[in-house]
Amino acid sequence: MAEPGPRGGAGARRGARAFQEGLARLVQDPLLCDPRVTVEEINSQIALEYGQAMTVRVCKADEEVMPVVVVQNASVLDLKKAIQRYVQLKQEREGGIQHISWTYIWRTYHLTFAGEKMTDDKKKLREYGIRNRDEVCFIKKLRK
Repeated sequence: MAEPGPRGGAGARRGARAFQEGLARLVQDPLLCDPRVTVEEINSQIALEYGQAMTVRVCKADEEVMPVVVVQNASVLDLKKAIQRYVQLKQEREGGIQHISWTYIWRTYHLTFAGEKMTDDKKKLREYGIRNRDEVCFIKKLRK
């Protein structure tokens, strides 16, 4: 009768090597190598890959563009919340202003797409014709 070999043998070594190679590729991923990345951001990237989400490019008056990820059937309110989360994460990472009055922001600025003011928070982005990678702008409201 033959003696049993060391536990695992060549198959286990190949599996361990494949795991280590996969792990090495994973930690080189630009999204995952940043320890500040949130689970929410990873889930958003996965949703983008599977076509369940879209990136809306939000343009500010200072020409800064914020790439904001929302689900495909998002409403204007969902977009506003995503903008708030994007700005919050950016501030946490870069420092700067600690508190923003979003009530003031939404009272002072409109979101617009193709010249149309997005005034109904319940309306879906697709009803405005917004698709993946489209640009939405912050426009200051005119006083009445």
